[in-house]
Amino acid sequence: MTQADLPGDQSGGFTGEFVRQLGIQFTEVTGDRVVAEWEAAPKHHQPYGIVHGGVHCSVFETLASFGGATWLGEQGQVVGVNNNTDFYRAVREGLMTSTATPVHRGRLQQVWVVETVDTEGRTVARGQVRLQNLYPRD
Repeated sequence: MTQADLPGDQSGGFTGEFVRQLGIQFTEVTGDRVVAEWEAAPKHHQPYGIVHGGVHCSVFETLASFGGATWLGEQGQVVGVNNNTDFYRAVREGLMTSTATPVHRGRLQQVWVVETVDTEGRTVARGQVRLQNLYPRD
């Protein structure tokens, strides 16, 4: 699945306005792997001129949630309940590639690891997102 295949329109529909503002462009979305590109830019900076850690956390939760929701499918929905992100390399601008893969997928929860690399393949940030699986009440 690619960005064009995601439900809703790309002006903020299913992905939401926040995701659109981050500039996340999905290149692969499956229940086993999610890959997206985004451009680090001044709009993402904290006061010292580097990408704010919250941007990385937001990208990570977005990718993990899309993967988890895709895997769970029509059975229910997922919500993030924990997001732990480590920052390895400060970036100011440039193309970032983030990849999410599952570590655990159970009946009640899922855990996904997400890593962002720069164009030289250097790890910029790495994190883990725990999702709660929510099922409809009958």
